[in-house]
Amino acid sequence: MTDLDAARLALRCLDLTSLKDDDSEASITALARRANTPHGAPAALCVYPQFVSAALRALAEQGLGDVKVATVVNFPRGESSADEVVQQTRDALASGAHEIDLVFPWRALLAADRQAGRDLVARCKQACGDATLKVILETGELRASWHIRDASDIALAAGADFLKTSTGKVPVNATPEAAAVMLDVIHQHGGRAGLKIAGGLSTLADVKQYLALAARTYGEQGLSPGTLRFGASSLLPVLLAAIEGRSPAAAQGPY
Repeated sequence: MTDLDAARLALRCLDLTSLKDDDSEASITALARRANTPHGAPAALCVYPQFVSAALRALAEQGLGDVKVATVVNFPRGESSADEVVQQTRDALASGAHEIDLVFPWRALLAADRQAGRDLVARCKQACGDATLKVILETGELRASWHIRDASDIALAAGADFLKTSTGKVPVNATPEAAAVMLDVIHQHGGRAGLKIAGGLSTLADVKQYLALAARTYGEQGLSPGTLRFGASSLLPVLLAAIEGRSPAAAQGPY
């Protein structure tokens, strides 16, 4: 895959994200404006639950009604009670969210409690209905490949539509090694779920590495926003620079 093809595909698969402590309606509106690029729009905006409505309004103002709004629950530590997380999910969907990014209770798994993750994912999937459920495994904290494999298997068996590597809020986030394990489990489950790479992506070389990994499971022609997402807003200027034939270091301006 050429750099141009990779950049165009990654832009379509991008979850343009803002999960900062100082987010505001103004910053989310600015994020939606960034999504309106000359080369197409990303797959989704990912924002905190309190900004779902603002994101929907801002996307509509930009004529980007096809861009999904994703939000996070049980975020970032993955330690809320199941009842709290299910209510967070219902509230987010009531606000108009199309996609839910749920932090898996990875600490419970490390303490040998597999049932907590199974129950939480299943309950949130039921609450989601037709909405997309992405389950954040926090692979940098699970660390060992067998823990990542176990979490992936639990989440998929309980109904996850996507597996997601990371919150972006811990020291180690997405790695190719973790993604390879997750993709292997997705393959074992029939390839029905997607993969979201989040945290630590900053270059087109990173993107191409993950595209190559994902193509082993989905096939190059099967790579789309329905099977692959990148959660990294810092990628947007890099991708636009590649599409426009500019140096990433020179990527300035509104994007």
